[in-house]
Amino acid sequence: MTLDATPAAVASANDKIRVMLVDDSAVVRGLVTRILEEDPAIAVVASVGNGQMALSALERQDIDVIVLDIEMPVMDGMTALPLLLKADPGVRIIMQSTLTLKGADVSLRALQIGAADYIPKPTATRDLAGGMDFKKELLDKVKALGYARRRDPNRKQRPGGGSAPPRPALSSSPRPSALSPTGPIKLRTHNPEPPDIIAIGSSTGGPQALFNLLGTMRAGTVKQPILITQHMPATFTTILAEHISRVSGWEAKEALDGETIRGGRVYVAPGDFHMLVEVRGAEKVLRLTKDPPENFCRPAVDPMLRSVSAAYGKRVLVAILTGMGSDGAKGGTVVVEAGGTVIAQDEASSVVWGMPGAAANAGICSAVLPLGEIAPWMIKLATRR
Repeated sequence: MTLDATPAAVASANDKIRVMLVDDSAVVRGLVTRILEEDPAIAVVASVGNGQMALSALERQDIDVIVLDIEMPVMDGMTALPLLLKADPGVRIIMQSTLTLKGADVSLRALQIGAADYIPKPTATRDLAGGMDFKKELLDKVKALGYARRRDPNRKQRPGGGSAPPRPALSSSPRPSALSPTGPIKLRTHNPEPPDIIAIGSSTGGPQALFNLLGTMRAGTVKQPILITQHMPATFTTILAEHISRVSGWEAKEALDGETIRGGRVYVAPGDFHMLVEVRGAEKVLRLTKDPPENFCRPAVDPMLRSVSAAYGKRVLVAILTGMGSDGAKGGTVVVEAGGTVIAQDEASSVVWGMPGAAANAGICSAVLPLGEIAPWMIKLATRR
C-alpha cells in the first residue's frame, strides 16, 4: 500500500528533504519513518513495498532521496535502480544492504550503476528501535544527499516540491579565482618532485569516484603504491578491493598488518581498522590499529595521512575525493606542512562536497579538479623525473 502524503502534508514539507522509503516490510518502513521524521529537516512523503510502486510514486512526487531495499517481491531494488534514475536522473538513492559478502557485492554494483550510497540493513526490529549507530548514519546520509540534491543546478522540480537556496558553484579550473561557499579558494604550489606514495581518502560517493579514477590511472601507469581509506564497514572493503582490481587492472587488496608496502599495488584500509604506515629499517610497512575513531570513522583518512607524511616526508601525493564531513583536511594539512601535495575533487563532480570542500577551504590544495581531470593530473606528477 502506498502511503503518499496528503496535499496539506506536501505543502508543509516543501522546505524539507523529501524522502521515499521502498521496502517490502511495513514494520521496517514504519520504524525508519519515525527515525527520519524525528529530524525537523526531513519529511517522508512516500512509503511503498516494491520497486514498481516506487516508480509510480516517483511520477507523482517530488523526491530528493530514496531509501531502496535490495530484495523485494514484484520488482527488486537492483531492477528498480536504473529505472528510477532514468525517471529522475538527479534523485539520490541509498541502497539498504545486508553486511554479508553477497550484500556488499550487490551494493558495490549498485553504486557503479548510479546509487549514491548504501546503509547496512538492520537485522532485527530492535536494531531499528534502539540502534544509535544506524540512526545517526541514516540521518547523516539522508541529509547530506538531500541537501546536495536541492543544490543541483540541473534539478527538475515537479509541482509541489521545495528547493534550497542556490550555492555558489566551484570553478572546475584550479586557478586562484575558484569559488567556494566561503569565498575564493587559496591554491598552493605543488611539490615538483615525483611522489614516492599516493594516498586517497573518500567517503560518500567514493567507490564510484575510485572506480573512475583508477580505471583511468590503470595498472602500470604509475609505479608508486596507492593507499586508500574509504569509509566502509568490514566485508565491504574486501569487495571494494576486488572491484578495483576488476575495473583497473591494479593488484588491489585489503591491507594486512605488518606487510611491506610495494610499488604498483593498491592497499585498501579494512573496515573498522585505521591503516597507518610505519618505517621498519629500510622498509615501509602497513599497520592496522583499533585506535579510537576519528571524525566518527574507523578507518579514517586523517591518521593515514599523518603516518604517510611521517614516513615519506615531502614525497607524498594526496587526493581527497567526495564524502561527508571533513576527514582528511587535518591530515592533509600535516602533509602540506611537510612539503607534500594535496588535491581535491570539485563540488560539481562530488556526490557530497564535504571532505574535499573542507580540504579546499583549508587552503591546502594545489588543485581542485573535476573527477575526470584528477587521474591525468596525478599521472603527470607521479611520472615526472
